[in-house]
This record gives sequence, structure tokens and C-alpha cells, in this order.
Amino acid sequence: MPQLSRRQFLQVTAAVSGSLLLPSAAQAAGSSSLNFPLHKRVGEATTICPYCSCGCGLIVATDETGHISNVEGDPENPMNRGALDPKSIAVRQLSNSPLRLHRVMYRAPGSDKWEEKSWEWAISEIAKRVKKTRDQSFVRTIKVGDKDVTVNRTEGIAWLGGAANNNEDCYLAVKLMRSLGVVYLEHQARI
Repeated sequence: MPQLSRRQFLQVTAAVSGSLLLPSAAQAAGSSSLNFPLHKRVGEATTICPYCSCGCGLIVATDETGHISNVEGDPENPMNRGALDPKSIAVRQLSNSPLRLHRVMYRAPGSDKWEEKSWEWAISEIAKRVKKTRDQSFVRTIKVGDKDVTVNRTEGIAWLGGAANNNEDCYLAVKLMRSLGVVYLEHQARI
């Protein structure tokens, strides 16, 4: 007879208990939806908290306009298991604050005034500056002993990740930085 580990025993017990509760939960959910129809469409998505480096999971509900209407802890996230700190609960303010900027503001070097610019201008300006910095600091080869070794790197640009970067963000950023030849890649949790 095969031996069950403690973990396997708990998994089987949870599965059996859950299957016994499913019919009554489905009936309760079906009857309550008839009594309380929704007046607006609400979407939910899982994400991570953008504040500290813990990676707490959030369930963010948005209304039909795309604004955050509710934030709850994600009980399936192993970092916080549904619990949230006060900053995580306040994530709603990130998108709903009247102080949030909705356009590009630029302050020229030496100026004391901000001026409004278009997104097209900002993206083009960032691309020009990245290319200029890369071209000025690009190193094709280095001398090792009496040989030239190809390195193809730039030492004038660095990338620093933060707590709000999820795996997908980090993957894309690292691919972009490596394609530019950037060697200084770090994350705030390691500094």
C-alpha cells in the first residue's frame, strides 16, 4: 500500500471537502445573483503591489471607464496570502488622484519653468538621447594581453529595476538593455 505524505494527505482532504461544498455554493451563488443584478460592468485583474520589494499580490477591480474601483489582497499569492498593508490598500489613489499627471511635462536644462509637450515629442527625444549616449560610450573591443576581445557594450547607460516590475516587465527590459549593449543591470532589492 502506498504511503501518503502529510502534504498529499492534506491535498486529498481539501479536494474531497471542496467537492462536497461545491453544489451548495453554486446554488447559493445562483440564487443571490437573481436578487442583486449588477448595474455596471466590473473587471478584475491580478497584479503586484508597486510599493516595497515584497511582491504582495493584489486583485484590482476596475469600472467601465478603466478606473480602479476596489483593491483587495490576492489570497492565492504566496507572498501575502490575501493580507495587505495600508500602502497596498491605497493603490487605488495611483490612478484616481486629481494630482496625477495626464500629459508630458518638460523642464529644459537651466530653466525654472515646466512646459507641456506631446507624447510623440517625448518618445522621440528619449530615443535620440539613448542613441546619442550609446554611440558616445559604445565599446567594441578591449585589449586582453596582446589580443583584442570583442565585447560590444555600452557603459554610459544603466537600468535599475524596481519593486513594481513583474517578471514580464523585467524580461522585456533586460532584452532591450542587452540589445543596446548595456551591462549595468540591477534591481533595487540587491542594492
